[in-house]
Amino acid sequence: MNQNIVFAALAAAPFLVATLPAQADADYRAKAIAMIQKDFKPRGQAGLDRLAEDGVQAICNRTGNKPPEAITKVLEADQLASVKWPADGKLMGDWKKGEKLAQSGRGFTWSDKPGLPVGGNCYNCHQIGPKEVAYGTVGPSLLGFGKQRGNTPEMQKYVYSKIYNAKAYNLCSEMPRFGRVEALSPEQIKDLVALLLDPESPVNK
Repeated sequence: MNQNIVFAALAAAPFLVATLPAQADADYRAKAIAMIQKDFKPRGQAGLDRLAEDGVQAICNRTGNKPPEAITKVLEADQLASVKWPADGKLMGDWKKGEKLAQSGRGFTWSDKPGLPVGGNCYNCHQIGPKEVAYGTVGPSLLGFGKQRGNTPEMQKYVYSKIYNAKAYNLCSEMPRFGRVEALSPEQIKDLVALLLDPESPVNK
């Protein structure tokens, strides 16, 4: 992340939220953060650092997830520039592995051993495979994603970068930044790209 860009946006934030009293109330915010920190008990790998916000999150939080368009475009471009592409240049992996990854919600809890592979937990927010009847609706349905859009190099690049860092396309997206926070490896992200774009994936049948 380009820190200069974020600092400049943060410096402007107080002026941007002048019409949002609730978000701009520093005392209200400080009390809320203190209450959360008091109630959050660090255990295992779940430390107090999980309560920290980075510059982009701070801007979204202070503008009610509606930063001005000009700042949004600059920061989205900055997030996209931070995407690390696979060394081998390939963006499509194994859709079967991707399906298992999408089904798995394991990892990053206080009782999990640090360093173990984590799941994508994709079904928690999206409809993906046609046989899965339990899925969330926080995010859009991805059923037929590749069938509708194709799997051109440009589409592969878009899907990889979207999974790596969703804030590159929607600055205040609620979708985790899987690659940026190193929750998923490049190989795992490639498997999810294949799940969505491979013509042999049940998603596209």
